[in-house]
Amino acid sequence: MNNLKKIDPDIYDLVKAEEKRQKEVLEMIPSENYTSTAVLETLGTVLNNKYSEGYPKKRYYQGNAVADSVEILAQERAQKLFGVPYVNVQALSGSVMNLAVYLALLEPFKGKIMGLSLQFGGHLTHGYPASASGKFFQSVQYTLDENARLDFDAIEKMAMKERPDIIVCGFTAYPRIIDFAKFAKIAEKVGAYLLADISHISGLVVAGAHPSPVPHVDIVTTTTHKTLRGPRGALIMVTEKGLKKDPDLGKKIDTAIIPGLQGGPHDNQTAAIAVCLLEAAKPSFKKYSHQIVSNSKALAKELNDYGFDLVSGGSDNHLILIDLKNKNVNGAVAALALEVAGIVLNKNGVPNDPMPPFYPSGIRLGTPAITTRGLKEKDMKKVAKWIKAALDEVTDLPFPKDKEERSAFWKKFKSDVVKNKKLVQIGQEVKTFMVKFPMP
Repeated sequence: MNNLKKIDPDIYDLVKAEEKRQKEVLEMIPSENYTSTAVLETLGTVLNNKYSEGYPKKRYYQGNAVADSVEILAQERAQKLFGVPYVNVQALSGSVMNLAVYLALLEPFKGKIMGLSLQFGGHLTHGYPASASGKFFQSVQYTLDENARLDFDAIEKMAMKERPDIIVCGFTAYPRIIDFAKFAKIAEKVGAYLLADISHISGLVVAGAHPSPVPHVDIVTTTTHKTLRGPRGALIMVTEKGLKKDPDLGKKIDTAIIPGLQGGPHDNQTAAIAVCLLEAAKPSFKKYSHQIVSNSKALAKELNDYGFDLVSGGSDNHLILIDLKNKNVNGAVAALALEVAGIVLNKNGVPNDPMPPFYPSGIRLGTPAITTRGLKEKDMKKVAKWIKAALDEVTDLPFPKDKEERSAFWKKFKSDVVKNKKLVQIGQEVKTFMVKFPMP
């Protein structure tokens, strides 16, 4: 980055600081990962300079022969990897991809979406009232049972009553295997489209570490980072089942992207997606994905042994959700303390959480990024031990219920926690450990 260093040393220094941070911590936010060097290189190519509004062979601007080839290659690789007949690779993010599906299939303010409640592990774009999906379309939200598992009897009952146009399955904080076949039976009973948002598990799906939704659903959406380990971006895929239901479904989605939601795609992003799809088709990626799950299960066991309350009791995928109420520590407090200790995860709500979103009762963590770095099952003992030791430092802190008192508490805690000697010591131990595992 010699040119960047010369032209803008401030940004150069910040980039290097972030590189250093990523190298030295246990990166355990389940929606984050390390891309390959090849993906990063692709994002920085001259493809960034081109405007390719439209679709291959049907562009509004000239000079798109190369851009056409890039996009077609990305489409073909996704079709082969996921086993689908249609793919749109232009959505710039996960929010855009899901909104495009709704725009393609639903009439604004009349069409109805049925998705898992955000408080129970769904995503904002699955019909949450404050998001565009909840503001511009009708929305009903299902929940989980008392064991934090999908309750298909309750889901079917709601679907029969509400008659949604789209049922969304695939979640952002659900640590168990998803039974897409059961969702399909419910969708068929009520005549709804079935959309599987597999943004979190798509890498596991293509590697066979999680069942594929493709035989059961009409549409599959996924972001391309997370377990797929690519750049920021998204894929919208229509299955054979979906095309049988509506042969024009792919065309409708294309139209929803442009002119519906976007102008020109980002060709450097499209090319980087093509690179990550090629990488995901290799045997090494299959081994990697199964290791993610093995690490997650091993870590869940260690945390269970330390008395942590794991939502649903464990994990079948890459993700672990912990309810900290039995440890008498707030999730926001825990996440910040762990960051000081070199363990980066996120605060998260838990089912039936009595606390507000910014101060939830839980934390969410995962194993995709640390598995990319090369950690194995045996290393999960060390990780769990550090998590326990760090949280022991903040257990039983009286977290105020009053809003004003809470603000004062939080301000003081943020100032004090960085000085905690034990947390700083753990952070140094994590750093010494992690520099042994190279970052791509």
